[in-house]
Amino acid sequence: MNRSPRPSAPPTLDRIAELGIVGAGGGGFPAAVKLAARVSTVIVNGAECEPLLHKDKELLQHLAEPMLRGLAAAMALTSAREGIIGIKEKYTAVMAGLEPVLPPNVRILPLTDTYPAGDEFLLVHDAVGRIIPPGGLPKDVDAVVANVETLANIGLDRPVTHKYLTVAGAVAAPVTLAAPIGTSIGELIARAGGPTADRIAVLLGGAMMGRLAANFDEPVTKTLGGLIVLPESHPLIERYKATPRQIARIGRSACDQCRFCTDLCPRFLIGHPIQPHLAMQSLGFSTSPTSMAAGTLYCCECNLCSLYSCPENLDPKNVCVASKPAARERKLEWKGTPDSIAAHPLAGDRRVPTKRLIAKLGLAGFRNVGPLEDLGAAPRRVVLPLKQHAGAPAAPVVRPGDRVAAGDLVAAPAAGALGARIHASISGVVRSVDGAVVIEA
Repeated sequence: MNRSPRPSAPPTLDRIAELGIVGAGGGGFPAAVKLAARVSTVIVNGAECEPLLHKDKELLQHLAEPMLRGLAAAMALTSAREGIIGIKEKYTAVMAGLEPVLPPNVRILPLTDTYPAGDEFLLVHDAVGRIIPPGGLPKDVDAVVANVETLANIGLDRPVTHKYLTVAGAVAAPVTLAAPIGTSIGELIARAGGPTADRIAVLLGGAMMGRLAANFDEPVTKTLGGLIVLPESHPLIERYKATPRQIARIGRSACDQCRFCTDLCPRFLIGHPIQPHLAMQSLGFSTSPTSMAAGTLYCCECNLCSLYSCPENLDPKNVCVASKPAARERKLEWKGTPDSIAAHPLAGDRRVPTKRLIAKLGLAGFRNVGPLEDLGAAPRRVVLPLKQHAGAPAAPVVRPGDRVAAGDLVAAPAAGALGARIHASISGVVRSVDGAVVIEA
């Protein structure tokens, strides 16, 4: 699993776009567009702070060679002088395996085992000591951040047809799989030994920033990093089922403005104008434009306020999200200057330990492992959504009845549009192209 053909030449931006490589950590931003920036530092995000997920840690062990090739390419394309690999300090074996093969201009940054250590705003601050302005990007502070899998895909130099993701929680054998994109999540659960509960629900992406799967036929996409399988009666599933009406009604009646949501908010602690308690206040009272902006726009949606900080189990995150459109309509953007931002003096002391978060979420009873394995036999059918990246949906370049081989192009962005190319993940016949390209072996 750690062996791969060495490309004859470093990939160009055009080649990276041709391969359909996007941010594999969840954002899905086209990698070729991101790497067109000119910066001094490329930061590798290997923090993977979502509870029970192990994908990035496993890739750092098994795909270190292509990841480092991808990092070298990213540094060359951006003219970066330094590469920094962020890895949780508890993964001593991973760091020990990487250290001997690192080039002189690349170093490892040990990260605390806290949530959300993988938030790129926090990671940039930890790595280079600079704070990305509210609403800004890492390039605004002379850096680019790339996920471990994104760089491995660049180093492998082949069309993106597979996704690495952890299947964890209420399954018999938690595992990290290399699965063809478009595989149903039900097949992945079966590959993990099947569920250990009679009635289950699945969180796509993670316990903190995921979403409830509508059914077990939902497909793997380029940005899916994990499946958390839980009994349908688990309290975390109940939290995700709450409706906006329930969230607002209970918030109005129960919020006592204790400020814990704000005092533990990662973005507030690095100096951003985000105060979730003011968003909660706005459920029952009129707020000034300044308060509205502070309480909504710059929420990173990490869910720490709702799923950890609030002693009443209220939902400040979703209140912030619901308020964002109105704040934008009122043009309440931050208008400060970069030198006016400063981290809270207690920011380093208010990080949430992952172990405590796992206990709070009711996940401590599940095995926290995820060894890397291949899916095994390729699925007989895959569903490739035309929108599985930032930007506009890709347009199909195949028709029903066409025969395709794994790696063939099946959809591409329109000329000049932000998007990514999509390739067949199995060989077979195209059955339909309505919103997704469906291929049957």
